[in-house]
Amino acid sequence: MIELFVSSLVTFFVIIDPPGCAPIFAGLTAGTNAVHRRAMAVRAVTVASIILLGFALFGEALLHALGISLNAFRIAGGIMLFLIALEMVFEKRTERREDRAEKVKAEDPVDISIFPMAMPMIAGPGSIASVMLLMSQSQGIEQSATVLAAMLAILLLTLVALLAAGPIMRIVGAKIEAVVSRLLGVLLAALAVQFVIDGIRAALAAG
Repeated sequence: MIELFVSSLVTFFVIIDPPGCAPIFAGLTAGTNAVHRRAMAVRAVTVASIILLGFALFGEALLHALGISLNAFRIAGGIMLFLIALEMVFEKRTERREDRAEKVKAEDPVDISIFPMAMPMIAGPGSIASVMLLMSQSQGIEQSATVLAAMLAILLLTLVALLAAGPIMRIVGAKIEAVVSRLLGVLLAALAVQFVIDGIRAALAAG
């Protein structure tokens, strides 16, 4: 069970990327008073949590309604996560996030907590696919609860990162963040390949 928790924790940490969300949030909320900034951080994480919990609990039923097998979703999700990992290794994901943030900032939004913070930066395609994949592989309530606990732990860490976005940016720095992002990208690539292998193996066994 500890192995499942650690594996889920690492997966969610890499996909949601709390250290990566922090500088974007700091940039979008520059010039905003502290009270409003804290409220947006809490709202963003709360909305993202509701979205991810919804897919974690009802995602499998949705796939069934659409006629999509879990093995097909495992393979497709693994491929998508692998593409995200490649973008992280070559720093394309960070560039895309920053471009999206700049576009939203240029529109001078009153509240950025729902878009783009809650979706798609926290509860994006990668995190939604990850929670559905991990939940589909869980057997029994105990394992499912372990996956959800890991997800909620990372969401809590994300909230802390958003609240401390300014100090984190001053301490970490862009170069160190880039190195960490690439290392996590390699790790995510390995996890993604494992998802694909598990999906193909299960599909062959079922056939």
